[in-house]
Amino acid sequence: MTGNEAALLYLSHADVRRALPMADAIEAMQAAFRQFSEGRVTMPARSSMEIPEANGVVLLMPCYAVGTHRVSLKLLTQFANNGRLGLPLIQAVVVLADAVNGRLLAIMDGSAITALRTGAASGVATRLLASLSADTAAIFGAGVQARTQLEAVCAVRQIKQVRVFDCRRAEAEVFAADMSARLGIPVLVASSASEALAGAQVACTATTSSTPVFEDRDLVAGVHINAVGSWRPQTAEIPPDTVCRAHVFVDHRAAALEEAGDLLMPLQEERITAEHMRAELGDLIANRVAGRQTRDEITLFKSVGLAVQDLFAAARAVENARRLGIGTALT
Repeated sequence: MTGNEAALLYLSHADVRRALPMADAIEAMQAAFRQFSEGRVTMPARSSMEIPEANGVVLLMPCYAVGTHRVSLKLLTQFANNGRLGLPLIQAVVVLADAVNGRLLAIMDGSAITALRTGAASGVATRLLASLSADTAAIFGAGVQARTQLEAVCAVRQIKQVRVFDCRRAEAEVFAADMSARLGIPVLVASSASEALAGAQVACTATTSSTPVFEDRDLVAGVHINAVGSWRPQTAEIPPDTVCRAHVFVDHRAAALEEAGDLLMPLQEERITAEHMRAELGDLIANRVAGRQTRDEITLFKSVGLAVQDLFAAARAVENARRLGIGTALT
């Protein structure tokens, strides 16, 4: 890092990855959800602007946390056609400021922050809800989010084998090779969703699918599911039969009732009620509610993503970056 400690810090994608290892990201998310559940976070509703002619959406997510004395703002774009253009689906930037004097502290690659904090939230949920003996994982999707999902699961459980399924087999093969080398465990490409789920005690869905990516009948007893891909009312990765029989936990109840199509569709069909969402993740962290209660029950963590996650991830990344000399001082 060049420049002085008072200068505005810039962290690139690579800088964020170096400054925020998954173990740190998971601890940051645990703190984020705890403070959120304690009412110590100000988090206005996410602003959304559609760009229909480009099949895109722009999101604006501000947040303030009393405990950190920090303010963050994330600008995120998601353009569905970007794959054909050779561009990332999600692009973002996060700005971090001092909540005591308003001084801008850092600007950083928001795509890296988003991927890490989303994976880390599932890491927290897996640590609290998955069977302690879980050693086989199924991953749906082969993109950036799928990678951090697997990385986080492996950080909290002794995973010995992984199967990945994606309708684009070539992408799944790249994912399998990359993640096997990174994690040092076998990552196999499944030919079908049912093959991916065979024996899996942890499953993560991180796709752009608007319809369920597996059949409820293919789940094994006692599986824990992290569902992070769909965040719009009209899209769902998880079969409604699974939602109806699972013990459901969410990142934020109000946001889930606005955005989580996985839950909203069976709600609208009156197959479940809002009380089917047992608790928020922060309630689990604070031990206000029980998590897994039987060996065979299915648990489901549904995440739509919260600005408080960006804030705590960004704050930890900047703290580590300044300590380690990572990043560029902007003058």
